[in-house]
Amino acid sequence: MSHARKEYSDFKVLAPDAYESVLALGGFAAKAGLDKSLLELIKLRASQINGCAFCVQHHILQAERLGVSVDKLNLVVVWREAPQFSSRERAALAWTEALTLLTGGVSDEVYEQARAEFSDKELTYLTSAVASINVWNRFGVAYRWTPPARQTQARVAAS
Repeated sequence: MSHARKEYSDFKVLAPDAYESVLALGGFAAKAGLDKSLLELIKLRASQINGCAFCVQHHILQAERLGVSVDKLNLVVVWREAPQFSSRERAALAWTEALTLLTGGVSDEVYEQARAEFSDKELTYLTSAVASINVWNRFGVAYRWTPPARQTQARVAAS
């Protein structure tokens, strides 16, 4: 794969109104009280499905900062087979996959699983978070944004 066509920082400069809108949409779920670690897991899963290297790396780094275990981050791609995920996380990941792939729609089973774990309000905000990460993925994939570098202790100390 060739280098980036544009970078994430270019998006902020070229279309600040679009950038702010997508950023705001993505922030509503956390402001509504949904767990930030859960939100990072769904953003990571959607980004894996969509093949957005920038967003995969960004959300791994964000989840690590929130204390999500490395095992959980490594296994989110196979969450159905991994015992690390709670029933709430499983419902959110299934919902994320259904809304990201969309070809088959959202099955009654996935909807009922999500409704068993989330209130109507929570599910609406969860849906907004899935919508937002899918928008970010479209930009990241289209422009091949360079994944963010992991901050090492030496780099952090020098800052």
